[in-house]
Amino acid sequence: MNIAAVAVVVPAHNEAEHIVACVRSIRVAADHVGPLPVHTVVVADACTDITAALAAREGAHTVSIDRRNVGAARAVGVLHALALLGSTSGIWLAMTDADSTVPAHWLTRQIAWARRGHDAVLGTIRLAPASQGACRYARSEHDAAYYRTRPAAEDNTAWEHPHVHGANMGVSATAYRHVGGFAPLTTSEDHDLVARLTQAGHRIARTDDHPVHTAGRLRGRAPAGLADLLRSLYPPARTYALTAPPDPVEEQFPVRTPATEA
Repeated sequence: MNIAAVAVVVPAHNEAEHIVACVRSIRVAADHVGPLPVHTVVVADACTDITAALAAREGAHTVSIDRRNVGAARAVGVLHALALLGSTSGIWLAMTDADSTVPAHWLTRQIAWARRGHDAVLGTIRLAPASQGACRYARSEHDAAYYRTRPAAEDNTAWEHPHVHGANMGVSATAYRHVGGFAPLTTSEDHDLVARLTQAGHRIARTDDHPVHTAGRLRGRAPAGLADLLRSLYPPARTYALTAPPDPVEEQFPVRTPATEA
């Protein structure tokens, strides 16, 4: 695929705490693919804080909607980006989330896959440090399941992982439109899109070579998302020794010790 421009779409609901770091990380990634044009579109969905203003200050295009629906937000962001670019041909759409930061080589690696003939690229995530979200136990439980299929460190085989994350994916605008784009789903809109891309026979790369860091919080924005998964792994009624520094989340979900259970 001949890439003419890149659009990065970021849905956000009350993400004033994270949006600046997110957009700045995208800007760094964009610098690594220059002079290729990169446009970042932040969709402020039902925001009651200054998410949109902060994103605009950092140079992102912003769109405000009132849907409280991540699938609709991603779809609106793509439409806005394609309107800005005035074309579908040669456009690569990169997706991440407002509570995430992308690595400097994020776009470089996606574009490399696209130029090798892939219509979509599915990347992996890393949870942010425990001090920003889930306790160490929940993180370790999550990671144990997440990396179960990853080859051993001494194995040079690339990890074709089974995961799908709206926080780390890319797709050609042509393939995106061919399958109808994001559906207005409140959750799993990324899985739904990938299922349709797969069914339509589009070539999809699954890679761990440009992981995105995402907040490991226990109270998220989308239902049945990562936050809900981490909450399900948190053991408030059992005893686990935490060696990490105190986590603010523990004030809501205190870890019980034998002394407090007596």
